[in-house]
Amino acid sequence: MAELLKREGNQVEFRVTVGKSDVQSAFNQVWSAVSRDVRVPGFRPGKAPRSVLEKRVGRGYVEGEVRDRLLDTFYPQAVRELQLNIVDAEITPETPQDGNDFSFTVRGETYPAVTLPNWRTFSLTASAPDITDDVLERTLRDLQERNATFESVERPVEATDMVTIEERGEDADGGTYPIYLDVAEEHVRDALVGKNIGDEVTITVPAHSHGDHEHAESSVSVKIIDVKHKQLQDLNEEFAKSLNFESLERLRKDLRSELERRAKNEGESARREQFVSQLADDMTVDVPSAMIRRRQEAMLDEIKDDLSRQGVKWDEYEKFMDEQGKLDEFVADLRKNAETRVKRDLALEQLAEDLGVRVSQSEFDASLRALATANRLSIEELRKQLGENGLNGYLATLVRDKALARAVELLTATQADAANAAQATEAAQASAETSSEGSEASAEQENAAAIDASDEPVTEVGSGAVAQTEASDEQSELTQQPIAEFASDQEGASGEESSGEAKSE
Repeated sequence: MAELLKREGNQVEFRVTVGKSDVQSAFNQVWSAVSRDVRVPGFRPGKAPRSVLEKRVGRGYVEGEVRDRLLDTFYPQAVRELQLNIVDAEITPETPQDGNDFSFTVRGETYPAVTLPNWRTFSLTASAPDITDDVLERTLRDLQERNATFESVERPVEATDMVTIEERGEDADGGTYPIYLDVAEEHVRDALVGKNIGDEVTITVPAHSHGDHEHAESSVSVKIIDVKHKQLQDLNEEFAKSLNFESLERLRKDLRSELERRAKNEGESARREQFVSQLADDMTVDVPSAMIRRRQEAMLDEIKDDLSRQGVKWDEYEKFMDEQGKLDEFVADLRKNAETRVKRDLALEQLAEDLGVRVSQSEFDASLRALATANRLSIEELRKQLGENGLNGYLATLVRDKALARAVELLTATQADAANAAQATEAAQASAETSSEGSEASAEQENAAAIDASDEPVTEVGSGAVAQTEASDEQSELTQQPIAEFASDQEGASGEESSGEAKSE
């Protein structure tokens, strides 16, 4: 029997009492397992008396096993009976005794109630960037840069050269590496420009911050091994064919299509981000601290894994931040980000419930196959890696994403209908004004005719001024994104239309 003792917001406390018959049944099950598994010299398996077995394993062991069995059975029953959705719980059990009832008390936090704002009134202002001719030309120039060739030259270093250097000094390993001066730091470029092959140069690196690291001013000695001049290909038919496009016109056309696809995706992502941010900011919810704490721990585990892959131990990184006086700031930022993520998840989960969004088994399986393919795993391998909790979490993510996409789609359609209605209204008003102006002109003509036909004084007809407003459109430029993968996709494709192979988009 479960009894609710207290409930204040997300905080809840209840007591569960298990009848003596169930307690005795649990004791019998535990003693049977002990008798079966514990070997006692002089007794056949399962035949040793309880008094002997108790001396063998200890009374505390048996009571602990009984307690765990009872909690595993009756805690979930009590939660269902009280209709609670527990996020985190602290269970305080009594010691079970043969022939007596068993009780335990639970203090915990429940899943919060979420009240969403009226999101159907949201105004989504984010839009897809315009792909102008200027954007296209800049992207083509970037392609030229990425496909530039370099030729060795015998002259002083210039600002757009590629310079191969070798580090000098006791700590140098003798390795060489190239420096592209057109994208190098200013202090590196200033030190190398004008120098020649064979020159030894000291590069002064100013004091700077890199992530959480503070670096004092330092210097490094290098020797110039080679100087190469960057040669850009002309933007012509040959350049297009070198990228496996049949013509420059086709390159421009396909590149614009790719940029427009990316711009559309960017616009959709921006609208979704704007929507979910406003949804989470405006909702009403008391977030349980346990949910934030668990998310914070999960995010910290991800950071530790990332550092480990880079060969950095978390203990050393934590000590470094502490020495820099940044550990408290790091922890505070981590908690803030964890709280933001929890709020967004809660908002989207409630949105999915309000919209009745579900992910079918076929949708889930298809998404899982795509994820497995992307990670070069079989479905079975992926399922094993994720485990039951991981699969449930992945399903929850799909549900949230689907709910977000549907809400933004509905809101976008509503805004489009409103915009069309506004345009229709403006057109009707314009038509009415045109008709009114025509009527005024007709009246003026009639007055003029009357003047010609009469010598009587004429009263002037007043004319109202119609205010006009001017609207200016702003153009947004697509943020330049790496397009190397776009070109590389094309390089593997055949340029011959007659081959029957489909051309990459």
